Parts: sequence; structure tokens; C-alpha cells
Amino acid sequence: MNARTLRLYAGDGEDEMSNSRCVSRRSFIGGAALLAGAAATPGLIVCQTALAQQKVSQASVKYQDKPNGNQQCNNCLQFVPGSTPTAMGTCKVVDGPISPSGYCIIWVAKP
Repeated sequence: MNARTLRLYAGDGEDEMSNSRCVSRRSFIGGAALLAGAAATPGLIVCQTALAQQKVSQASVKYQDKPNGNQQCNNCLQFVPGSTPTAMGTCKVVDGPISPSGYCIIWVAKP
């Protein structure tokens, strides 16, 4: 191939003699990246959903119904309060009903 033929390929994708399409390297790599991303997306969504739904048992985090000093569930970032301040709530991480005055080893202070 000479420089003129290469310029024709780079221009509009048409060869003077064969009338066939020439795909540029940039178009090919862009298309391959788009295809790979589209193929991987459903797997990522399923993995994130599955991880978001898994909770740990109360025993595995040493949950107790009484506070550890001033560390208690009602001032933990993971705690989801019940209908009243004293009602049992839930936790984003721990399974089962959670007391607002409870405590576990994964307690995280609210900001």
C-alpha cells in the first residue's frame, strides 16, 4: 500500500478499486470497548444487588440489647429507627430486630 491508498482508507472508508468498507483502528477499539462494557454490566448489577441484600447474624457481630458506654444503636450510622424513639428498629448490616439501646462490634458513629 502506498500513502495515497492509506489516505483513502482513512478518509471515508472507501477503497477506489474494491468499494469495501475499511474500519479504522479507533472505531474498532471503541466498538470492542462498548461491547465489552455492555456484556459486563448485567453481571455487575446482579452482584451489587446480591451483596446489598446479605445481612450478618446478630451472633456474628456480638449484638447485645444494652449499650457499650455511649456507643448504642440509636447513634450508629447503620441503624434504621422504628416508628417511635423507643421502638425496635432494623440495621442496614445486621439481621433481625434491633434495640435502639443495643450495641454490636460494627458500631459506627453518625457523622
